Amino acid sequence: MNPWKGLKNIPHNVWLLAIAALINRAGTMVFPFLAIYLIKIIGLSAGQAGLVIAVYGFGGLITAPVMGKLSDKLGALHVMKGSLFLTGIMLFGFSFLTNLYIILIYTFVWSIIGEAFRPANMSLISSETDSGQRKIAFTLNRLAVNLGMSIGPVVGGFLSTISFHLLFYVDGITSIFAVLFLVFSHFHERRPVMENGKSKTENIIEETELIHHGRNVLHDKRFLLFVLSLLPVTMVFFQHMGSLPIYLIRDLGFKETFYGVMMSVNTGLIILVEVPLNNAMSDWDDKKSIALGAVLCAIGFGLMAYCTTSSLIILTVIIWTFGEMIFFPSTASYVSKISPAKQSGEYMGYFQMTFSLSLMLGPWLGNEVLDNFGPIVLWLGTLVFCLITSFMILKFGKTQKISVAHTE
Repeated sequence: MNPWKGLKNIPHNVWLLAIAALINRAGTMVFPFLAIYLIKIIGLSAGQAGLVIAVYGFGGLITAPVMGKLSDKLGALHVMKGSLFLTGIMLFGFSFLTNLYIILIYTFVWSIIGEAFRPANMSLISSETDSGQRKIAFTLNRLAVNLGMSIGPVVGGFLSTISFHLLFYVDGITSIFAVLFLVFSHFHERRPVMENGKSKTENIIEETELIHHGRNVLHDKRFLLFVLSLLPVTMVFFQHMGSLPIYLIRDLGFKETFYGVMMSVNTGLIILVEVPLNNAMSDWDDKKSIALGAVLCAIGFGLMAYCTTSSLIILTVIIWTFGEMIFFPSTASYVSKISPAKQSGEYMGYFQMTFSLSLMLGPWLGNEVLDNFGPIVLWLGTLVFCLITSFMILKFGKTQKISVAHTE
């Protein structure tokens, strides 16, 4: 049995989106080195550099729902192209900034433009696939992103030894190359019988209800409860770029190179295992997959309270990486199923807000707990947080849809 066989059923357009994501992410090198650049080259303090990153997170937080709704009106592909092109231009300009206040304003605008890509991309993947293909399609997209992220930071580390400004130029160029690829690959959004994984009959019924006023996302209690339940585990997940490196290097005395090796284990597993794993679990109910992913994250991060040797730490990384590989594609798949066909981008935008908020709060809260209460409280706290998510997800009833017999 071929564990990669699910990929052969992925639509051509989704493959094009994955290749564009790979091109773009292969040049992602500014953000991973941004704090170092701001401190070493611009001369900002660590606190000021952290503020710049927080501003980027805040921009993504307020952008996601607006740009998601815009992609529903203008077309997700247009929003993606505009985001990639303007981001490339802005990255060139960033390298000339030296004033903190201008950097903060510029970063905020950069975040608004750059983060517009995510909800539009997720919405487009939803519209280009049927419900049975969607989880593996999101997995393919994550594979492309992680392949790119295994290249960009490595190349960025080399370029930074020559000139930090090269990071901005190369990152900007690859962003524009991704746009050119989408333009010249003749990507055309399909107009299928199935929309958002629903049959024509389902959409007619659903759109009859929404034709006059639409569904207000903020009144959709099921969706709001779902994204709220994701917050604990996503805040824990972002400890890998917050309290985890500080704990390993400062408190346990490991070298920076060990942290790099640890993260390469994470990326390598995702590249090699995520597609076959999600292909094997394609028939699983999304809620059960999400709950399992949260439990594995709970075990992986929670064990850090008692693991102090390199081999045991790598084991914890393997455990929570499996949780990550199950959790993230399943959450995107679930949102695509419960969102109205004509509001897919808007729902994906609010869904993306969850991660922006977690990026803002998770590393900060983790660092505060580590400094004030110690590692035992921190890592056992992550276990509790992840289990809260798992419990809330399992409390959901079955996804209620206005449906007729499946015609997919």
